[in-house]
Amino acid sequence: MRPFYIVLLASTLGLFTQTDGLAQSQVNWMSLEEAVVAQKNEPRKIVMDVYTQWCGPCKMMMANTFTNPDVIAYLNENFYAVKFDAESKAPVNFKGRTFENPGYKEGVRGRNSAHQLSRELRVSAYPTLVYFDEKAEVIAPISGYKTPGQLEMYLKFFAQHFTPGVQQGEWEEFRDNFVPSFR
Repeated sequence: MRPFYIVLLASTLGLFTQTDGLAQSQVNWMSLEEAVVAQKNEPRKIVMDVYTQWCGPCKMMMANTFTNPDVIAYLNENFYAVKFDAESKAPVNFKGRTFENPGYKEGVRGRNSAHQLSRELRVSAYPTLVYFDEKAEVIAPISGYKTPGQLEMYLKFFAQHFTPGVQQGEWEEFRDNFVPSFR
């Protein structure tokens, strides 16, 4: 009887070890509502990937950038990562308001109606990464496909150098001197 328990315990511990490894093999995506709640317990900035189902560059970013081990590790350690379909029908509660997509049409292939939240965040192209501060206030929406090295510059600026009132010149100096390290 005893060997059975040891095997069971060993396989259970092995599962936990594998699960911990898997946690860093992908971005820990969450909803905006979950990220705002998490900020109350552990303040961090939020980065929201605003995408659509039909967007080719969005799919490329998911396949090429958000699977990069350096991007995954940095996002999971420094941000709450939110994935948001800008044409979804799901309501989103944010800052005391409920945002919906009243023009959503079920079964439409390709483009659908834009979600009210994407309009509120001033998203006009896909993909767009919207950065929020530790109080869920929008810092900036940044549009366009980003490689891991290009994304690294924004992630590190917003995580390490951004403060309210930062001047354009500070960003430009950071950008001009930035050397990417993500592979």
